[in-house]
Amino acid sequence: MAIDDVRCVAPTGDFCGEGAVWSSTEAAVYWTDIPRFLIHRFDVASTAVRTWQFDEPVVALALSNEPGRWLVALGSRLIWWWPVGDRREDHGFQLPGWPQVRLNDGRADPLGNFWVGSMRNNVLSNGDAGEAGGNEGKMYKITPQGGVSVHIEGLGIANTICWSPPACTFYTADTLANRVWAYAFDQGSATLGAAREHLSGFGRGLPDGSAMDAQGYLWNCRYGGGCIVRVAPNGEIDRVVDMPVSNVTTATFGGADRRTLYITTAATGRGPGERLAGSLWALRCEVPGLPENRVHLPG
Repeated sequence: MAIDDVRCVAPTGDFCGEGAVWSSTEAAVYWTDIPRFLIHRFDVASTAVRTWQFDEPVVALALSNEPGRWLVALGSRLIWWWPVGDRREDHGFQLPGWPQVRLNDGRADPLGNFWVGSMRNNVLSNGDAGEAGGNEGKMYKITPQGGVSVHIEGLGIANTICWSPPACTFYTADTLANRVWAYAFDQGSATLGAAREHLSGFGRGLPDGSAMDAQGYLWNCRYGGGCIVRVAPNGEIDRVVDMPVSNVTTATFGGADRRTLYITTAATGRGPGERLAGSLWALRCEVPGLPENRVHLPG
């Protein structure tokens, strides 16, 4: 796959587009712009984009098992959100250590729990950029009943949250360490077991968000690397998809057949000539992706 295979579908100019989620019931892509405190919605049929504003960084999204209700990860906490009517309610989870640290990538697991990572807060209260670094990041699991547990510590920037079919492996990354790990995943207790390095030291950029296809291959977006790398379950690189912009952030499989990979990007730190950096992009793939997992409500 070459750059010509990728098309821009929404030139939104996001400072840091992230958190892409496909809503099959709406045939739409939702995603965030972290430093501008925004959520976007791209309607595939009309190509229209709608945007909602929030009062702090919006870092991740998840569908729920109640139609129309979303779980939204802000920098400091989780909230419930209904796009129709723009209703918002507190979820109950508050990140310890905010605003020195903030939440980052997050996704629902196949059992209905929400997993979300954290990092040193690099977004100031006005949206300007601060300094990332350190190893304060953690990986949290929040159950439908509100239970909170920490499963990984010592992360620089917690990124990539994916499960392989049939949910026996959990993938996550530390952007600053340039490593993606694969953990054994216990489907009964939703806990992590032994870990192995899945992708380490890849020379093009750093690992950001990822999507999982139906064959168990991880599509890892490379921030600063201008590409997406498809990695086999055994850790071998299957292919590298070149992108028209440098900072590739995350992706989700969508479309009626789940064979369209929708890709978010960042305009911050863009390279020369990258006038469409920060756009939402689309790539047709031979292999479909997995359906989005949904956060379960209590009971």
